[in-house]
This record gives sequence, C-alpha cells and structure tokens, in this order.
Amino acid sequence: MEKWKVRICDILKRDMFKHAKPIAGINGLDQEIKWTHILEVGDVETLINGEELILTTGSGTNFDSPDGIGFIEKLRSKNVSGICIELGTHVQSIHPDIITYGNNYDFPIIVFEQIVKFVDITQDLHTLIINQHHQMLHQLNSFSQKINELSLLPNGILKILRELYLQLNHPVVLITDEIKSHYYPPTMKDDVPILQSFEKTLSVDHSFETHVHDNHYYFLFPIKGLGHTWGYLWLKSSSIDIDEFALSLIDRVLLAIAQIMLRNRTVEERKQNQEEEIVRSLLKGDHLYSSDTQKFLPEPAQNLNYRLVLIHFQQPNLTKEEDWEEVKLQQTMIIRSLFKRAGFIPTMSISRNEIAVIASFYKHKEANKDTERFTNIIEEMKQIQEKNVFNGNSCTFGISNIKHDYVHLPTSYRESKTVTIIQSIKLLQTYFFEKIGVYRILLDNPQQHFLEAYIQEYLGPILDHDQETKSELLETVSTYINCLGSKKETAEQLFIVRQTLYHRLDKIEQLLGEDFMEPINRQAIELALAAYKFLKKSVHHKALNNSLFV
Repeated sequence: MEKWKVRICDILKRDMFKHAKPIAGINGLDQEIKWTHILEVGDVETLINGEELILTTGSGTNFDSPDGIGFIEKLRSKNVSGICIELGTHVQSIHPDIITYGNNYDFPIIVFEQIVKFVDITQDLHTLIINQHHQMLHQLNSFSQKINELSLLPNGILKILRELYLQLNHPVVLITDEIKSHYYPPTMKDDVPILQSFEKTLSVDHSFETHVHDNHYYFLFPIKGLGHTWGYLWLKSSSIDIDEFALSLIDRVLLAIAQIMLRNRTVEERKQNQEEEIVRSLLKGDHLYSSDTQKFLPEPAQNLNYRLVLIHFQQPNLTKEEDWEEVKLQQTMIIRSLFKRAGFIPTMSISRNEIAVIASFYKHKEANKDTERFTNIIEEMKQIQEKNVFNGNSCTFGISNIKHDYVHLPTSYRESKTVTIIQSIKLLQTYFFEKIGVYRILLDNPQQHFLEAYIQEYLGPILDHDQETKSELLETVSTYINCLGSKKETAEQLFIVRQTLYHRLDKIEQLLGEDFMEPINRQAIELALAAYKFLKKSVHHKALNNSLFV
C-alpha cells in the first residue's frame, strides 16, 4: 500500500512546495494525505473528515500567540494529517508554543514563506491523489485477472498464495478441513501447528481476527461459501497494521480460493449417490462386501469408533425435483465440512426428511470428550438459516451410543431415531441416547395398555384426587422425588411455603402410603411418572413405534 499513499514527505518534494518549510512535527511527515482543504474559520468540527492536509492564511486564527494552539488541537482531534500556513498576509510568524505543541504530538506544521496560490496547490495534490487511486485500482484489476487464471491451473491454490506473497511480502497459510495445508514460502510449514491451535479457540460467529505469537501478528480471514466457512487464510506480519490495499488483494484471493474449493468439492460430492446407497443399506442391516464399504468408511481399527448422527427435518424439503440434486449436494458439502473440521470422518445419506451421518473417529485417552465436539457441530448447524438448503432451526438431532463394529448400525439408527422422537415431543432436551435414561425403555416396543395399568397402580389415587379437587399433588410428588426428599428445595422449586408443602405431603402419604419414599417404591413411582409424561406427550404410540424403522 505504501507506494499508493500520498504522504506529507512526498508532497514536500513537489514544485508547488519549493518555498515550504516544515517547522514542527518532523516525526509525523510520513502521515498519509487523502485530500486537501482550504480552511479560514475556527469551526472545524463540521468541515473535516480526517486525514486532510489543511491550507490556511491564518485569517481568523491567531498563530502569533499561544491562543492558536486551540485551533491546532481541534485539527488533531479530527485526525487531520497536517497544516500548511502562509506567512505574510495574516500571520507574520508562528508562536514558539505552537511549534512545541506540534513537536510534542508529531503534528506537522508547514509554513510558506512566500505568498502562494492555494487553488494551484489543491489542484496539483488532488490530481496526484486521484491518479494514485486509479493506479491502485488498475493494479487490483490486474491482480484479479492473474489469480483467476491461476485458479484454473493444477495446484492453483498454492500458485495464488505465492502471488499474494509476491504482492505483499507477507507469508501466508491456508488451513481447511482437509489434511493437507497450503503455505508460502515453504518455511511457513513450521507455523501451521501454531495456527491450528489458534483455530481451536475461534468462536462460532468469528470473522476477521488478529493473534500474536513470538512477536509476530497473524491475521485470520475466513473463507466462506454457501453461508458456511470452508477454511482460513492466515497472513503473518511483524506489524499490527494491515492497510486497505492489502485487504483488497486478500478479498480477491479469498473469493478465488472459495471458487476452487467449491469446484473441487462439487466433483467429490458427485460420488454422493453411491455413498448414500451404501449407508442406507448398512442402516437396514443388509450384508455388503467389505470392498463396497471401504470405498466410503475408514478401515476398521482397534481405536476406531463411530456414532450415528441423525438430523430430522420437521418439514420435508419441498424443493422441485430438478433442483433437489443441487440442494442435496450443498447440504452434503456443508455437513461434511463441519464434521471434518471437528476431527470426524463423515459418511452420510441425505433424503428430504432426514440426514444420517456415520461419524467415525479415532478414540484417544487424551482426546477431548467427543460429546462436546458433537454438540459444537449441532450448534453450528443451528446457525445455518438458508431455508432452501439447510435451516438449522427446523431440525431435531439424535446421536447414538459409541459403537465399534459397523454391523451395529441398525441399532445405532434406532437409538438416534429415539432421541429425535423425544426431542420432537419435547420430553427431554438432549442429543445423546445415553442421556435419555428410562425413556429408552418406554420407547423400546412399549405396550400402551400395560403402561396405563402401571401408571394407574402407582399414581392412580394422585391423578384421581387432582382431577376431583383441581389440586397439584402430581407435580408435588414429582418435584419432591427429583429433589431427593429435600423439603426446603421442593418448596423453593414449587414456590410455596413449607406449611403448604407439609399439608400436601400428608395427603400424598394418605394416597400412596407412608412408605412411598422407600427405595423400591420410589423407583416404581419414578418410572410411573416418566411413563405418564411419555403417554401424555405422545399422540399415538403405535405411530411412534413404527417411526423407529428405516
């Protein structure tokens, strides 16, 4: 950017300034000038935008006395680059206190020792500034054409990074969800682990960020497409500043790389139809030859495990048939990228109603708990709002237990489906099968008449009493059991006084027996409460049961 900037030290070399002399703020002569402004009044707040060079004869401003400091302060507060003062007409000399002020704050003060035509100066400088701007735009256009050509060549990403390095003289690294990273120059290979550690701390809605390591600044730029982040471009610099020209070059690089990645992934995802057939067959329990599965699933290993992630859409995708393949391709790209970035090896099947992802991963003792990674993926999915592609808010999510052998995929599917059903009827808020507790029994081929009889046996008196008297004994006994018999905590959760709770507990003992909190009885009542909640939420049990099959 430096070669496109017009700075005060540059204009002092021009013919229009041969009679000009800087008398203060010498250390600020590298300030950039974006425009010039002739100013003869003291009110600068409404006239200045910032980074102007002010030209003045001093009319209305007393530069001969310390009072002139107030005017200079106003200019500096508006981020003015400097001031040129004509001597001889209204100002004979600059007061020493003003010169001291300019030196203290590196604010350039330049004097013309002869009368000059400000209109000629403004015309000269504005022509220079505009020409520099046009040259910069021409350079950006040439750069864009160059990287567009490179994007069509083999190994185009590396060639583009090299071109960016030649333009900015700053090392660059590209990290995506693929195993291979790209960087230039080759010495940047050592920085890749550092940048990968930075990426682990990124927030979901991150954009441009700056990180510091070993006295170097690393600027992060997300590469986005289809409303999703495909990877990150890192720029290494010894300075914290990054100028507008560099940002413009980087924007064009990000777009070119996104287009390359989109093309590559499109070719890759054309294999999706065959992958989908394999996954659906595995979920149904069909026998497949190992050569078929190994095309899409990782080779079995002792520390290789998987969970099945089921994404169920509350409303099926109604995209027209001629557009459905494209929508399905975009969904695949988004989801595959999320899982890969989290360290999983995804194999998936996509239909209009649901998406099934076999998320394989290598289990290590020192690895983070996998539930956290799955939860983060789901939270990112919920942020995706493209209704024609993937509306995360309209989904329910179910994740099976950890399995080792792919032969158990039909079981994994039933587990995941069970969780999505529990979410859809709002029984619990969890994504994981291992956290649904007793509901796994109630949803595993339950018999409605048996459950109704069981509920009546253990909760019948309570239910009858609540119906007759409009009381709240059922909620009371449920809360009391959940609080493990703590009267204080139960009263607080029910927002009632202790005396009211004691009265209710006396009535519960009359209806259920004084020993209702004994371990055996308490467990039976807990199961009856869960069954009651389950049946109350379920519209038709048979429909739920049938929905557990592929």
